[in-house]
Amino acid sequence: MVGKSQIKLIKSLQQKKIRTQQQLFVVEGKKTTQELLNSHLEVYGLYSTDQNFVTENSANCTFVSSADLKKMSSLATPNGYLGVFKMPEAKEAVLDDWIVALDFIQDPGNLGTIIRLCDWFGIKNIICTKNTVDCYNPKVLQATMGSITRVNLVYADLVEFLTHTTLPIYGAFMDGASVYKSELPKKGIIVMGNEANGVSSLVLDTINEKISIPQYGEKTTESLNVATATAILLNEIRRA
Repeated sequence: MVGKSQIKLIKSLQQKKIRTQQQLFVVEGKKTTQELLNSHLEVYGLYSTDQNFVTENSANCTFVSSADLKKMSSLATPNGYLGVFKMPEAKEAVLDDWIVALDFIQDPGNLGTIIRLCDWFGIKNIICTKNTVDCYNPKVLQATMGSITRVNLVYADLVEFLTHTTLPIYGAFMDGASVYKSELPKKGIIVMGNEANGVSSLVLDTINEKISIPQYGEKTTESLNVATATAILLNEIRRA
């Protein structure tokens, strides 16, 4: 059985301020919860309407009613599995491979997808501006599908980081050199900008080379979604 105070705490973790204070975050769904259970992360509590899942994870899991789970959940229709985990300490980025740098990414789905893409392409480090959406936002975590456990994500002063790095810095721009014609090195930093405004002026000053994804269709087509653009660029980076 889960108490009212516990329900209140878990529900409050939907707010970034409370997550930061408590150093806890919530994931939902059987697959994602199981992924995190099998990772290095420390579990705080598990809650499920599935008696078999409770039995399999008896040391940590509490059987709850659908009504109580709905009170804890951020979903309109909870799917029966909810996990609360302790936030890991962020590690310094290792500069031995490519790094993705995110300049004020606002959409949780975009950040979650980019984290998943980095996991797919073996990019171990992401550096984010401090105004980028919180990686422990429930919608971000849902989009990562468990990849959050395999990618080191750091929030930092991006301009300061880029100013002091020894790695070559590439930025994604509409007017950059075609990525298909660029000779990309074995390691570097690729900067992806805000969904509406692109790379900010301060970050722009640190970039060594602008690259772009050529457009072959009608010129009236909108620019690519930032997560889609990241997928294309990471593919080219790994082809280099």
